[in-house]
Amino acid sequence: MAAINHTRIDLARRRRGLTKTKLAEGAGVSARILTDYLSGAKKPSEATLAALAIVLEMPVEFFSGDDIEEPMIDGVSFRALSSMTARQRDQAIGAAAIAMQLDDWIRARFKVPAPDVPHLRNLPADDPEQSVSHAETIAESLRNRWGLGERRAPNMVHLLEAHGVRVYSLAQECADVDAFSFWRGDVPYVFLNNYKTAERSRMDSAHELGHLVMHAHGGPSGRLAEHEAQAFGAAFLMPKRSLLADAPRSATAAQIIHAKRRWNVSAMNLAHRMHRIGLLSDWQVRSTYIQLTRRGYRDGEPRGIERETSQILPKVFAALRDDGITRPQIARELHITTHDINSVTFGLTIAGGASDPQSSPEPTNPGKPELQIVP
Repeated sequence: MAAINHTRIDLARRRRGLTKTKLAEGAGVSARILTDYLSGAKKPSEATLAALAIVLEMPVEFFSGDDIEEPMIDGVSFRALSSMTARQRDQAIGAAAIAMQLDDWIRARFKVPAPDVPHLRNLPADDPEQSVSHAETIAESLRNRWGLGERRAPNMVHLLEAHGVRVYSLAQECADVDAFSFWRGDVPYVFLNNYKTAERSRMDSAHELGHLVMHAHGGPSGRLAEHEAQAFGAAFLMPKRSLLADAPRSATAAQIIHAKRRWNVSAMNLAHRMHRIGLLSDWQVRSTYIQLTRRGYRDGEPRGIERETSQILPKVFAALRDDGITRPQIARELHITTHDINSVTFGLTIAGGASDPQSSPEPTNPGKPELQIVP
C-alpha cells in the first residue's frame, strides 16, 4: 500500500462536510483513533482506509501523494465569513482545492489566456461614501482598459476567462455559500454559485472581479470591502453615463423590469443603481422595491436571462473528447470522482462516446493546443 497522507483524509472530510464524529462512526473507528489518523500520529490499515474511502466517497488512491494545495482562508473573499459555519467554509475551500487540481491538469495540456487583471488599489478612506465612489471610479478605469467603454458588459464569465481569470462553479452542497474569489500567486480564481438567479450570478462575477482588482494586497476588509466590491460590480455592469443616457427617469417598477434586460441585471440591482446616480428619489426607490417585491423580484427574476457559464471548459472537453479522453480517466489521474469534476465545472460533461479505455491515447498534437476565447 502506498504511503498514506493524513492531510488528504482531513481534506476529504472537510470537503464532504463531515464532522470527525460522523466520519469515525461511518468508518467504524473511535473518535480518538480517527484523530490520530487525521494528525498523522497513526496510519489506518488497508481495511480501515477502504472504509474511510467509502464514507468520504473518494478513491482509496486519493489518500496517497503530496499535500493538496488549498487557498488560504484569509485570502479568500468570503462574503460573510463571520456568519458562515465552519462546515460551509470548509466545504467551499475543499471545492476550491479540487478545482485547483483540475486547473493545473488543464494548464499542463492547454494554453489558456494569461491573467490580465490589474491591481488598482482602492484608496483608504474613513468615509464609506468616499470609498464607494473610489470603487466606482476604478470600475470605470477597468472598463476603459478592457475596451468596453459604455457598452453593455458581455457574458461576464467569458469576459473573465478572456482576461485570464479561472472561473469554476460551486457544488450543490455549497449552495448556501456566496460566490468567492482569491489570488493563487499571479493567477486569479472566481467561484460562482449556480443556485442563484442568472442575473445575480452575473452581478457576483462583477463583484468578485472588484475584490480581485481592489483587494489583492490587503486594504479594507469585512463590510467596507463588501460595499466597495458591490459598488464596483454595479458600476462595471451599469456605467453611469450609459444609465443617464438610456434608463427612464422616475421609472415605474414595470419600466425597470423592461429596462433591466438592456444591462442583464436584476430589477432590484437596477433600481438601486438608478437611485445611486440620481434617477430615482429616496421615496421612488422605496416604492419601487415594494412593487418589485410584490411582483416576485426580491428573491427571483421571472423570465430571467440565460445563465452565463464557462467558454473555456467546453472547449477543453471537446478537445479531450477528440483525443478519446473521458471524464473517468481524468478523475482517475487526479484520484478524485467524476462527481467532483462535474461539481466545479458548471455540470458540463465531455460529450461523445461512453467508452472509457484504461489508458489515454497519445495526443494527436504534441504541443499544447491554444484555446481561442472571445469575450
